[in-house]
Amino acid sequence: MLLSVITICGNFVVIISVFYFQQLHTPTNYLILSLAVADLLVGIIVFPFSMAFSYSSCLYDEGLFCKVRGSFDITLSTTSILHLNCIAIDRYYAVCQPLTYRTKINHCIVVIMIVVCWGGSAVIAISITIAGLNNVKCGEMCLIDVLIANNVGFIFSFYLPVIIMLCIYLKIFLAAKKQARSIQNTTCQSKKSGATVSKNERKASKTLAIILGVFLLCWTPYFLCITVLPFSNDSVPVPVIETLKWLAL
Repeated sequence: MLLSVITICGNFVVIISVFYFQQLHTPTNYLILSLAVADLLVGIIVFPFSMAFSYSSCLYDEGLFCKVRGSFDITLSTTSILHLNCIAIDRYYAVCQPLTYRTKINHCIVVIMIVVCWGGSAVIAISITIAGLNNVKCGEMCLIDVLIANNVGFIFSFYLPVIIMLCIYLKIFLAAKKQARSIQNTTCQSKKSGATVSKNERKASKTLAIILGVFLLCWTPYFLCITVLPFSNDSVPVPVIETLKWLAL
């Protein structure tokens, strides 16, 4: 409950800030605003559902409420991850192509990104849910539905976005490192200034590593477990699944 309250309050402050302060009305901050809305809904909808059904074995139950919970969970979580991809793309153009940044990332492009994030997430969630329902009706495991529900859906909602994000941030890191060296060679006239640039470069590298590391640490175990679960002969205890789910949330 405390985690839910912190999530709601924190993202609500972000939303109010972007709406209230005129100087924050930029394409980048609109992406952050949309991300905050998605995370706010996670706090309002997903957290209560998860708290209500954590002890009801929803993983092995095909009831309506469990399907509703799963649909909201997949939609909002995927939306959040896809927004992180869009923010990574925005940062790529800002760092690697600063001269063309304003033409590449404008209000129209950002609106398209936001629509794709929300629309794509809804399509993925609906596909996974329908595939899960069809799988139940089959009476035996339907290969196509299993692949959609546990592999194809999660590829588009997690694995592919993570690969894209890692590639983009690697390019950003290399570009920033190159720029730092260029600045050091052209403007650093003393050992002190050279040390400052080197220190800033290490700090940026450490920050990027921590952000991506925590993201992967929280999300990867849950998605790996859910992906291999249908093809495993050994059932995973529900408390383990719930623990990984809360770690991701």
